[in-house]
Amino acid sequence: MTMFKLAEKPVFDLPTVLLTGFDAFGGDAVNPSWLVAQALDGQTIAGHRVVAAQLPTEFSASALRLVALVRQHRPALVLCLGLAGSRSSLSLERIAINVQDARIADNAGAQPIDVPVVPGGPAAYFSTLPIKAMQQAMVQHGVAATISQTAGTFVCNHVFYALMHHLQSGRRGGFIHVPYLPHQGQPHMTLDDMVLGIRAACACALTTQHDITHGAGALS
Repeated sequence: MTMFKLAEKPVFDLPTVLLTGFDAFGGDAVNPSWLVAQALDGQTIAGHRVVAAQLPTEFSASALRLVALVRQHRPALVLCLGLAGSRSSLSLERIAINVQDARIADNAGAQPIDVPVVPGGPAAYFSTLPIKAMQQAMVQHGVAATISQTAGTFVCNHVFYALMHHLQSGRRGGFIHVPYLPHQGQPHMTLDDMVLGIRAACACALTTQHDITHGAGALS
């Protein structure tokens, strides 16, 4: 009797997770958000293949690049990463707001002030990811994680809002801020910690359809 072994599904036939990070900006030599995304590129998480891509830290170009990537890869999940250097944990963003108010210029020299991301668009979008379950999963892996109520008003928020505006068709997506690395002056989290936390967050998002009820609000 001949025994046949079922072939494993080729990795490029798997559904995808689009994971993005930004290039360096504001005088920094590196952007940890891209280093994290790059480290997870090509890995398989919960039966999905991670496709990492770098976005430019530019208001006009970043959203165009992101939308093109979504159309190209048709991912089951989109998770965008960005840098919030002063924070000490991974920050899962709850809300994207329809405003650009740049304290500094982007990498193309643009500095919009009080300009909407999408003219006529809703005031805000909520993440469609189970952010509290994701936070809990990251903490269970020993990685500091918090829920953030604001993604700021720079390019990170611009990309987050543009993503949610584009994903109204039903795909799931959201945004997580990462802190500086130890050599950049933030001693609390290494690159390995960040990679572990984002991997846990992706796995949770892919396997959790409904978020948990868990206190993670803010007083201010």
